[in-house]
Amino acid sequence: MAESRKIQLVKITHVYYKYPDMEKAVTFLKDFGFTEEKRVSDEKIYFRGYGTDPWVLCAIKSDKPEFGGAAFVVESEEDLQLATETIPKATKIYDLEDAPGGGKGVTFYDPVDGFPMHLVWGQTPVPMLDIPLPHEPVNYPTEKNRPAGKFQRFQKRPAPVHKLGHFGVRTTNFAKAYEFYCRHFNFLASDLIHDDKGIDRTVFYRLNKGDEPVDHHVFFFAEGGSYRVHHSSFETHDFDTQVLGHDWLREKGYKNCWGVGRHVLGSQIFDYWYDPFGFIMEHYVDGDLVTASEPTHRSQAGPGSLHVWGPAVPGEFLPAE
Repeated sequence: MAESRKIQLVKITHVYYKYPDMEKAVTFLKDFGFTEEKRVSDEKIYFRGYGTDPWVLCAIKSDKPEFGGAAFVVESEEDLQLATETIPKATKIYDLEDAPGGGKGVTFYDPVDGFPMHLVWGQTPVPMLDIPLPHEPVNYPTEKNRPAGKFQRFQKRPAPVHKLGHFGVRTTNFAKAYEFYCRHFNFLASDLIHDDKGIDRTVFYRLNKGDEPVDHHVFFFAEGGSYRVHHSSFETHDFDTQVLGHDWLREKGYKNCWGVGRHVLGSQIFDYWYDPFGFIMEHYVDGDLVTASEPTHRSQAGPGSLHVWGPAVPGEFLPAE
């Protein structure tokens, strides 16, 4: 196979997290809105959202907290084979033996910082969960869409996760990482952020699927002094659902990282939380869609590029080291 052919990614699908205390992890994940799908053992548990992905997060018992990487669905088994042949240190194709939905996978490692990335194919989708989700019309000052006597009533609960939307890391070499992911995969840069010297330091990648609308970004990285996973982001239903989830997490005693607010790049309403081990998890709603024809947008880094409303950006959200 020719190396010029790129591995075709279809969507982002799941992440792995490793925890030293599974009981604390499971309690948080359920309070965040995940549904336990399969308990292989008390040391390995798969969680799903209410969408059609068979699972969106795998929790694994470990001696220390660790991010185990994100996975993307590829277009064909040929793409898995291409990865094994063209990406240095990629594994051979393996079976996802105990995972809901089955399938096959390949794991490779980021060429800069060595964190794992996963490619999967052949998973069996699942029916959406039948859970109550509001679809009430909204009343505006001069446009009343909800009939008289029709009330807005909500249930206090965790914000149910629909799907994994994106994840991001801090890289120690932006240029090398950018070249690698552009060369091997059908990523397109939706936004590039540069410093005051005009050097690109952050990218928000979407998938190139031609005329099919896709999420503004599924993967981002920003350059810094050391590697770390920044956050994983999960879509929930709507703003009311999101804020009800915010209140649920606050009342349970978890630490809010940043939110609720609205981003500029991608436009989504965000709400970031720390889990008990210091990982950042995001609920988001109302993100932008784009096609391959949308040009790459460039802007300079600064507080105004991160959000248009909401609390001030906390220092720990963008630490230099």
